[in-house]
Amino acid sequence: MDKDRQDFLREKARKVRLGIIDALGIGNRGHLGGSMSCADIVAVLYFYKMRHSPEKRGDPDRDRFIMSKGHSVLAQYAALAEAGYFGKELLAATKSLGSLLQGHPERHTPGIEANTGSLGQGLSVGVGMALAGRMDKRDYRVYVLVGDGELAEGQIWEAAMAAGHYALSNLTVIVDMNGVQAMGRTRDRYAIGSIPGRFAAFGWKTFEIDGHDVADIAETLDKAADVRGCPTAIVARTVKGKGVYFAENTHTYHNNLLTAEDREKAIASVTAM
Repeated sequence: MDKDRQDFLREKARKVRLGIIDALGIGNRGHLGGSMSCADIVAVLYFYKMRHSPEKRGDPDRDRFIMSKGHSVLAQYAALAEAGYFGKELLAATKSLGSLLQGHPERHTPGIEANTGSLGQGLSVGVGMALAGRMDKRDYRVYVLVGDGELAEGQIWEAAMAAGHYALSNLTVIVDMNGVQAMGRTRDRYAIGSIPGRFAAFGWKTFEIDGHDVADIAETLDKAADVRGCPTAIVARTVKGKGVYFAENTHTYHNNLLTAEDREKAIASVTAM
């Protein structure tokens, strides 16, 4: 990937992070850590890889994105606003009564494909969409973003087994492996061993990447799209809270609020990335 494209994607990721801060606001609890950790992945999906358009939201050939770890939807909202699905001014109303933007994805929001947030269910939705695409002879791809803590849910592995059995090569799951969940380190709360090994055991082609390197993300998504005969899993090593120095690598900001002073520090930290 050339430098200009990398710079473009890094700037989009920065805007996604600033949008996350706007959506969180001041004094409102929200999931800063997990939203920030997946910001680069979301930016590359929306501004490099996925086929989508705010003017053609119902296009049957659009690519589908499922934010299975629905509490991190602030990153998706910021990307959708940046892509023109709704005005950026709506970000400030996130989680307000009657707002289009609530604390978890809902299908009434432009650009949202499925209601998620009950952890473990998003991959099952993605499997169904991928199967439907095959049956309808459509060439769209389905991308599902899950958290590493979410992998403790058994439904994830039922869906993984089904995807392998049906050889869903139009399905890619991306694991945001930031190593931290609500109550502490993921390995301490529920260690599951090798994530690539588990997906491989169910017949998936697996990749491991730096989840904050936009070129690595983009190139691996391209490789995944070329795989035939099986689904693909991309395990992305990330940092919880990436970009906001005081929120990095801690569960404190898994779900927390920002004071006015915190907000200014967060904006300065992201701007300086």
